[in-house]
Amino acid sequence: MTIPTVEEIQDLHERYAPSRQALKTVYSHCEIVWRIAEQLIERSADVFDRDLVRAGCLLHDIGVYRLYREDGSIDQRNYVRHGVLGREILESEGFSEVLCRFCSCHTGVGLTSDDVIRQKLPLPPADYLAVTPEERIVMYADKFHSKTKPPKFLTADAYAIYVARFGDEKVDTFNLLRKSFGDPDVASLAETYSQAVELPVLGNRVG
Repeated sequence: MTIPTVEEIQDLHERYAPSRQALKTVYSHCEIVWRIAEQLIERSADVFDRDLVRAGCLLHDIGVYRLYREDGSIDQRNYVRHGVLGREILESEGFSEVLCRFCSCHTGVGLTSDDVIRQKLPLPPADYLAVTPEERIVMYADKFHSKTKPPKFLTADAYAIYVARFGDEKVDTFNLLRKSFGDPDVASLAETYSQAVELPVLGNRVG
């Protein structure tokens, strides 16, 4: 499997971004998720393919570009589709299944076929679950930064509050990830990027 370079991934973002502002929002988020994942990897006793994690972080949200309207706003109603839309982009570009899964399997703490059917989500019924160590750490790292306006960082406690609206099972899943990977130092990253660390507002998207 060939893993794309940072430069190749940047080029892909530039080709699919509908505007410079969309590129800045989405690609900056992806870079921040990589910085968070780097922290987690450094403190973990587990072995990861770092190049694969980097690529997964930088590619995971590329499907968001397909949700931008002409006025620059995002189609929030269909935001949950950004993972499968990203997968479609990577498949069309000839990327491997391993890389495509970073797009389709990072939403929330994982979506099951039951979630899709019960919540009537605009997705094909299937399990969209992070399985490999690399998939799981990308999904987890993504939970600590939001592309809201303005963008912000979230602590682990903040995300636990947010995900509770989806049920105790999702909280348990997040807590298991937290136990496995630990809490990132979002305060230092927030200072680096001049962004706030805030509690999520229930009802807003995260990641």
